[in-house]
Amino acid sequence: MADSDVLAFVRANLPPPPVRVLEVGAGEGELAAALAVAGYVVTAIDPEPRGGDVHGVALADLEAEPGTFQAAVAIRSLHHVHPLAQSLERLAEVLRSGAPLVIDEMDVVAFDDRAADWWLRQQAVLGRARDVSPQQLVDEHRAHLHPLDAIVEALAAWFDLGAAVRGPWLYRWDLGASFRDAEERLISVGQLPAVGARFVAVRR
Repeated sequence: MADSDVLAFVRANLPPPPVRVLEVGAGEGELAAALAVAGYVVTAIDPEPRGGDVHGVALADLEAEPGTFQAAVAIRSLHHVHPLAQSLERLAEVLRSGAPLVIDEMDVVAFDDRAADWWLRQQAVLGRARDVSPQQLVDEHRAHLHPLDAIVEALAAWFDLGAAVRGPWLYRWDLGASFRDAEERLISVGQLPAVGARFVAVRR
């Protein structure tokens, strides 16, 4: 089942159905399925799909006519997209002018030792202790994920960008909704960074 909070955020920023929506990095296809139930015509893509209705194709290789889609969704996916600029140019091509791109991202620069340490400790609580230090986890992620600033810069060539709203993100990474309140509380008192960022970009 799609995360209800994510689904609400996406639905609030999409045009009313039915419109054609592209989901980038759809994974198991849970969000795409929920949007389809709501009346959207969804094309879900992922270079490594884990769901039966997700097409195994990278964004840069997507075959679609210009202006095919009236909206797009990228949930926790753009930091993985390669090559970034070419992929986002392709995304811009297949979107109509005025189409919203609804984005939920991890800011890997904000993912620091405090965040890594907290996440590792919660994994241990769940019986999934990992043989890695917080600094090693930070270094690993910063080495292979696009920073949010790079994503924003690449999008700006084609999209008008709304302000990013910062918030919790770690609980969604192999932890679960029951950890969200704790993460939010620690963010509010300055003990954890807000690793999540949500915003909407509009195709010019």
